[in-house]
Amino acid sequence: MFTGIVEETGRLEAFARGARAWRMEIAAPRASADAVLGESVAVNGCCLTVVGTAGGRLHFDLLEETRGLTNFSATPVGGLVNLERSLNFGGKVSGHFVSGHIDTLGTVEVLEARGSDHYFRVRLAPAFARYLVPKGSIAIDGVSLTVAEAGEASAAVWLIPHTLAVTALRERRPGDPVNLEFDLLAKYVEKLLPARSS
Repeated sequence: MFTGIVEETGRLEAFARGARAWRMEIAAPRASADAVLGESVAVNGCCLTVVGTAGGRLHFDLLEETRGLTNFSATPVGGLVNLERSLNFGGKVSGHFVSGHIDTLGTVEVLEARGSDHYFRVRLAPAFARYLVPKGSIAIDGVSLTVAEAGEASAAVWLIPHTLAVTALRERRPGDPVNLEFDLLAKYVEKLLPARSS
C-alpha cells in the first residue's frame, strides 16, 4: 500500500529481457539506502518487488503483463521514474491510498504553464471515466493528484511548482503514456452496489 507521495525520482539505468523475466535497474541513492530484498516499491505508481540492491541501485523483475500494462517500455534509459516505498503504519498519511496496481495507460494531452501552476490533462479510455469525480483522487505515474476536470474520456489536474520539481512528471510531453490508478474506494463501491441491489 502506498500514498502517492513521491520520495525520490530515480533514473532508469537498464530495462531488458532476461532469461526468466524483464530486469529493471534504477539508480536510487535514497530509496536503495535501506532497501531489503522482497520489499515493495512503487515505480511510476506500479508496485514492484526489490530483487537486488547494489551501488545505490534497485533491481526489479517484471512479468510480460506488467510491461504491457505500464509505460516502462516507453521510458528511455536515463529517464526519470517516480519512487515511493511502501506505507509505514503509525505515521502521517498524506495523499490517498494507492495500491500500486495500474488500471490502464493514459496519454498526455496537455501539460502547460498557466500562471505559476501547470495544467495537466490526460486522455483515457471512456470505460474508465466512471471512476473520476471532480475533487476526487487519481494517481498519475504514482503521484497522488486531485481531479480538477472529469471528462468523458479525459482527466485534468493542476500541478503546483513543487510537484513538478520533485516528480518525473516534469519530463512528460504531449503524446507520452502515463500509468493511471483510479481511486480504490470507487472500484469497491462499483463492485458492491450490484450485489446489494440484487
